[in-house]
Amino acid sequence: MEDEFSKLIRRMNPPRVVIDNDICEHATVILVDGVNGHGLLLEIIQVLNYLDLLITKAYISSDGGYLMDVFYVTETDGKKITDKGTINYLQSTLETKASFVNSMRSSVGVTPSKEHTSIELTGADRPGLLSEVSAVLTDLSCNVVNAVLWTHNARAAAVLHVTDQSSGYAIEDPERLSKMKELICNVLRGSNDFRTPHMSISSNEMMHRERRLHQMLFADRDFERPESPNHKSSRRPLVTVMDCSDRDYTAVTIRYPDRPKLMFDIVCSLTDMQYEVYHGTVITCSTEAYQEYYIKHIDGFPISSEAERQRVIVCLEAAIERRASEGLELEVCTDDRFGLLSDITRILRENGLHIRRAEIWTKGGKAKDSFFVTDVCGNPVDPKIIDLIQDEIGQTVLKVKGKLDMSPKLPQEAARSFFFGNFFWGRCFQNFRLIKSYS
Repeated sequence: MEDEFSKLIRRMNPPRVVIDNDICEHATVILVDGVNGHGLLLEIIQVLNYLDLLITKAYISSDGGYLMDVFYVTETDGKKITDKGTINYLQSTLETKASFVNSMRSSVGVTPSKEHTSIELTGADRPGLLSEVSAVLTDLSCNVVNAVLWTHNARAAAVLHVTDQSSGYAIEDPERLSKMKELICNVLRGSNDFRTPHMSISSNEMMHRERRLHQMLFADRDFERPESPNHKSSRRPLVTVMDCSDRDYTAVTIRYPDRPKLMFDIVCSLTDMQYEVYHGTVITCSTEAYQEYYIKHIDGFPISSEAERQRVIVCLEAAIERRASEGLELEVCTDDRFGLLSDITRILRENGLHIRRAEIWTKGGKAKDSFFVTDVCGNPVDPKIIDLIQDEIGQTVLKVKGKLDMSPKLPQEAARSFFFGNFFWGRCFQNFRLIKSYS
């Protein structure tokens, strides 16, 4: 546990934040420095992701108990942040993040929510799983207001927020909650799975749903790749873990096609595996991202064994792949109504589609759902099937976003990292002088 003196120091020294649109021609530069704490880097990145900001470059340094981070960010359209409301939100939120560091240490938040009931579930992935779960909830007069489903390496994890159909608020009746858990657990046991499925129901608010999905799949050991000959793996990330004995760190480098939230997924995994990022560099080149981190375990020691090194590699690969979008993206935009998710997922299941990833959102009487689908064998979807589904759901309701880019495989040999040595450390000192000039 952190001692009271350390907490006092952190409260007296919240991060200082400078947001500048003049330093860089193509991006807004966000500089953060202050007292460091385990998980604070992840908190900062979560704020940037919440605003859908893209991190194009980043330089991390947190030796001696203080952090000094620089982020180059853009809006989703590639332009700088110009909206005053967004800038003010960033400024105020990042400056107060230090007070939330302690809450990061619990896997689930403890703030009661009267707005909805949270359901977490993990188990074996199979076609129709989300359809069966949503059908059970509909039969129990529960409305799914939002949900996120990830699948990876034949495992599935989901976080759903549901409300009572009649009241529109969280479900509090113990008997009803017990019945809900019983029926959904029966659905999760509906496959020949050697692992025990897990499910929990609560009225507590999650700290961060995507971080929770990472934790749930990690706990379910999704980093263990199935040996099934039918299993198809998407492009593997190139992850290397090397000793850096002269500075007593472990150097972790990642090369992967750039995409939103890639840095979040990596830092989230390192944080939950109890590693501290002491220094780091993130650079995106064209469509590819290069990331390098100098880490130690929270006990202050670098990685000391080959087994631990391999574990970090496979866990980082899994963290990156969980968000990989397999298949075709289908977007449903329509007026929200009770049972909508159950009906949509039933239609997808009846037409032989397998939901690999899903995001369900409802707000102001409108529903916006996104599904990434393949056929039941993991192959691309037949366009004729999509035509049939659009005819049933509605051409204006269901939109096809197109097959996501599938880049060629990375070379198997580890590319030489251009972040090591004088370039990396020169950047750290350059950023230090830059931040101090704003002090």
